Amino acid sequence: MSTAGAYVLPVILALPLLGALFVMLTPRGEGAIARGTGLAVSTVTFVLSLLTLSYFDDKQAGYQLVTDAVWIKSLGVHFKLGIDGISLWLVLLTTFLTPVTILAATNSIDKHVREFIAAFLVLETGMLGAFISLDLFVFYVFWEVMLIPMYLMIGIWGGQRRLYASIKFVIYTMVGSLLMLVAIFYLYVQHGQATGVYTTVLDVVNADGSRGGLMQLVLARDAQVWCFAAFALAFAIKIPLFPLHTWLPDAHVEAPTPGSVILAGVLLKLGIYGFIRLAMPLFPYGAAVLAPYIAILAVIGIVYGAVVAFAQDDVKKLVAYSSVSHLGFCALGLFSLTVAGIEGSIYAMLSHGLTTGGLFLGIGVLYERRHTRRLAEYGGLWKQMPLFSALYLIVVMGSAGLPALSGFVGEFLSLFGTFNAAETFPDGWPHYLPAPRLLAAIATTGVILGAIYLLFMFQKVFFGPLDKAKNGHLPDLTVREKVVFIPLVILIVVMGLFPRPFLAKMEPSVKAFLTDYHAKLASSVGPTHLMGDAPSPTGALDAAAAKADAAAARLEDARRAPGAQGGQP
Repeated sequence: MSTAGAYVLPVILALPLLGALFVMLTPRGEGAIARGTGLAVSTVTFVLSLLTLSYFDDKQAGYQLVTDAVWIKSLGVHFKLGIDGISLWLVLLTTFLTPVTILAATNSIDKHVREFIAAFLVLETGMLGAFISLDLFVFYVFWEVMLIPMYLMIGIWGGQRRLYASIKFVIYTMVGSLLMLVAIFYLYVQHGQATGVYTTVLDVVNADGSRGGLMQLVLARDAQVWCFAAFALAFAIKIPLFPLHTWLPDAHVEAPTPGSVILAGVLLKLGIYGFIRLAMPLFPYGAAVLAPYIAILAVIGIVYGAVVAFAQDDVKKLVAYSSVSHLGFCALGLFSLTVAGIEGSIYAMLSHGLTTGGLFLGIGVLYERRHTRRLAEYGGLWKQMPLFSALYLIVVMGSAGLPALSGFVGEFLSLFGTFNAAETFPDGWPHYLPAPRLLAAIATTGVILGAIYLLFMFQKVFFGPLDKAKNGHLPDLTVREKVVFIPLVILIVVMGLFPRPFLAKMEPSVKAFLTDYHAKLASSVGPTHLMGDAPSPTGALDAAAAKADAAAARLEDARRAPGAQGGQP
């Protein structure tokens, strides 16, 4: 890696934040300047993020482009950044969707434009920071930073029930975040007591080649279960998993189109990413214990989201429930603990970001023209808007998982990994729970139901008679809207036809993740300790037997001692 490569991540992290500050310095009421600045800054950020592809080594499994600087020395907090094959594509998804969404917001955001663009750029900084942070405290800071601009987007630029939706979003997120913070503090203290070094850095490679950091700490099994549960609650709310999903439909319906696009396209992915990057490697025993139950919740969410989506007349709420279903596939693949399942989970996240982002953008196009989201108000638009109809059909089919489009690859790999999941659990899958193959079979019905409700939506909007007078004068896509939609559609097709380049970059990191996970899981014996210091189960039994023999010998010596007989002194 060249010296310049080391500065890529700090630059793409700082640019949106600096852009937000610059936007706030523009004259109030000059929306065009704010939009232009936001679009320029986010586009430059995307172009610079593409450099990570050229600097990234496909064959290396560890973190790359690492930047490390001491931030709070007294607490052991480092501003440490880096990417691997897992976070690489999520960073690119974030930097790609941001300028696309800002461009799409030209007509939908017409008040407080300066403040909206600034909030959006701050949100981009928060999302990027969460994806590339290699320090647990820094991750938590960025995790919380994202909450503020998203709350403002819903609460200020949202619909009629925006206050209710924004407060509900904050309450759900904060409850999970506070419990995660308690677990972070516990982990921090345990590491300090075990090593004498208090730090929040996740992984450290020392000069002698040894490793340190929080990832090397193995908590006692009970502590792992509780800490994993605390992290899991925060991440499950963000995904969201059933039954913690109820904030999402309200947030999507009330949020402006750009807010819905970035919420579905990127923010929800941070829940899955948090499991991969933090909860599972930090607490592998807790993950192994709770993974079957999370997989069951994921399957329930897949079917439930699809069924409820089919019953919606509000097209935005329909797509919101479809996210509950699609993110269920991501969670299911992840907790299969197989290479195929985890790769499928990551791929499904990328596809969902493009397809669901495209679905919400299309809803925005219709709403700007008709100011309604009710399916009953549409029909026959293919005749009136042929280009938009054709592009939207590809987005819909990609979301439905049609082969040769992006959605198929992720769902197939997730289901394939789940089908073989039982082999990856060292103590076996709990016999009283549905077997992984049964879960995969049930989840497959979600694919079928997804195709049904998405095609039903498309048919109601674009086919049938053009019998609504207002629909007879709707213009097709403008040049700006073509610039927004065409790149999305191209990527959906490319990811469906050529998945190998995407999978090749993530595969070494996924395999390394599973190797480290199983090694730490095997080391999860006895009290809190560091990796490499754990007694094996056999060793623990031998030590206990030795202590018992020593105690018996001392008892025998006491009996033979003078004066021990007859109660004499």
